[in-house]
Order: sequence, then structure tokens, then C-alpha cells
Amino acid sequence: MGISIVDLKKGESGIIKEFPIDCVPLKLLEMGCLPGNKVTLIQTAPFKDPLYLSINDSHLAIRKETAAKIEIERIE
Repeated sequence: MGISIVDLKKGESGIIKEFPIDCVPLKLLEMGCLPGNKVTLIQTAPFKDPLYLSINDSHLAIRKETAAKIEIERIE
């Protein structure tokens, strides 16, 4: 596996490549957490969990455990 959302630094972005469908809650899929969409790390909570993200103009917080399973391609 390549890099995942947890590898992003604050303000960095990436394109979602793939993830195991059974590891991502349905609510995230409904909010745009789908392959091909852009994800930006806005902020991390203390102890790096959860992560506050912008995906497809939606702001959401996801657990580090879930974010680690979502593979991305970093945007330079």
C-alpha cells in the first residue's frame, strides 16, 4: 500500500485512490469519500486522532484508524 490520509501534513492534499469498502463507514461514502475525489487535511486533534478533513467541499472528522486504510496520491 502507498500513502494514506494519515501521512498528510496540515494543509496538504491528495486524491483518493482506493480503500477496502468494508472498512469505510457508509456515511463517509455518502459525504464524498470516494476514489478520484480530493481530500485536504485541515487539522488534527490532540494525539492526532481524529483528523479534520475537507472532502468534496464537505468538512468531516474521521478516526485515524479509518484514515489509515484510505490510500491516496499526494498532490504537490
